[in-house]
Amino acid sequence: MKKFFLTNSFTNTTLKIIKIFLSILFIGCLFDMSYGYYQLVRFLGMVGFGILAFNTKKVNQIWFLIWFSSAILINPIFKIAIGRVLWNTIDIIWSILLIVSIFFGKRMKLEL
Repeated sequence: MKKFFLTNSFTNTTLKIIKIFLSILFIGCLFDMSYGYYQLVRFLGMVGFGILAFNTKKVNQIWFLIWFSSAILINPIFKIAIGRVLWNTIDIIWSILLIVSIFFGKRMKLEL
């Protein structure tokens, strides 16, 4: 069990499922949902982006920075209060980035 968390043991299929799941959650944020839904999205988004950042840390610095900064932005502990319109825009951008990373993530190997 300890070895699981110390290595990049998430398979590509698992990472794709996480990306698709997060995309669906963010698209759901565009609709009028209860406050509990947004809290759940914040928590699951932080965990999902954390997993994605952890798995791309050594492979691609650009994707690592995108996922890590996204995890910080969406965290449920220290909330960043920006307007609904801006959050909806960020949700759309995240959905697009997640889908693009599924199809073009391997080809976009830019390093800082």
